[in-house]
Amino acid sequence: MVDSGAGVDSGTTLGATATTPAVGEIVGPLPVGPIAHGGHCVARYQARVVFVRHALPGEEVLVRITDTSHARYWLGDAVEIRTPAPERIPSACPVAGPGGCGGCDFAHVDPAFQRELKRRVVAEQLQRLAGIEWSGEVAEVAPTDHWRTRMRYRVSGGELGQLAHHSHTVIPLPQVGCRIAAGPAPSAAELGVADLADLAPDIEVRQIEAASGRVVHTGAPAVDTVTETAAGIDFEVPTDGFWQIHPRSADTLVAAVLAGLDPRAGERGFDLYCGVGLFAGALAARGVTMWGVESDKDAVSCARRNVRAARFTSGRVDRVLSKLPHRTDLVVLDPPRSGAGKQVIQQVAARTPRAIAYVACDPAALARDLAYAAAAGYQPDSITAYDLFGWTHHVECVAILHPA
Repeated sequence: MVDSGAGVDSGTTLGATATTPAVGEIVGPLPVGPIAHGGHCVARYQARVVFVRHALPGEEVLVRITDTSHARYWLGDAVEIRTPAPERIPSACPVAGPGGCGGCDFAHVDPAFQRELKRRVVAEQLQRLAGIEWSGEVAEVAPTDHWRTRMRYRVSGGELGQLAHHSHTVIPLPQVGCRIAAGPAPSAAELGVADLADLAPDIEVRQIEAASGRVVHTGAPAVDTVTETAAGIDFEVPTDGFWQIHPRSADTLVAAVLAGLDPRAGERGFDLYCGVGLFAGALAARGVTMWGVESDKDAVSCARRNVRAARFTSGRVDRVLSKLPHRTDLVVLDPPRSGAGKQVIQQVAARTPRAIAYVACDPAALARDLAYAAAAGYQPDSITAYDLFGWTHHVECVAILHPA
């Protein structure tokens, strides 16, 4: 998602004499402004905002225009750096960059400055969308390389690769393999063929590095579930289901949620967007009576086996909430990237919980929902951010809310 904040004037329009460049045209050199949500930096060309990938604040770059379909802004890639920022490093991956693999969009950024850029984005989104002045830091969580335990590859020309940014073009893996993959790329033998060229073109290859072992498959996996461990509990997870992809994500986020909620035995709690019951399990182990809601039926089936002391319901959170108890002490929200939304926030606040933990993978959705929470009488006491996705623009946050 491209967010048109971060210094963008919502009234910006093309001047009378401005012409729209063709997609693929190179413009500039352009001075690069602040980082924006989504990993882009803000530049301007002919009075129009251009969100530029692969650039850094303070640089002067030539930009290849990649998209002019938006009314208020264009998109582009920095293809030549005329004046590099001091935080720019040689790319950490030989296939990252313009036209390359779409994964590591911060491969050109010094690791410490990656966290600074993420901090700026979190702070800007919180201030602009929720009116919250945030002065926190983005905590480093090791490992910062080889952390991604769930990988998807494509086969092209007898080689494994990954898709270019917003494209179906397959970029072959470098000889050293993927910088962020937790395990080596699958071999032909693991995939049951003599040579990768024997696989159908464009077939998707999935790889999981789970606590219970490595699973590699195309099509239907040989096993239905894998086992992951967090907070001292084993969790059964559907092979194609959701689990945090950094090996320390689950423990890091559970620790933040437990510290913030300070659960007490005998309390009631909701785990909304509960997946396979990660937070429900951790809270149930502290003596909290838990209800979980998740739209993925396979995940709910696993959650019921993982946390037998809790009650789980399959369905959309906004629809199922009305069927849960009308009072609760604690709530955990761990929504998808789109966030929980106004209706869910209002229904949660109506239960008057003494504390809410909101786990967010998108700072813009978090900020928007914190504004809804404020209108419903809840304010964050703390907002922490974690760098669980090294070499990318992504950042995870945990907000702890209490009645205002």
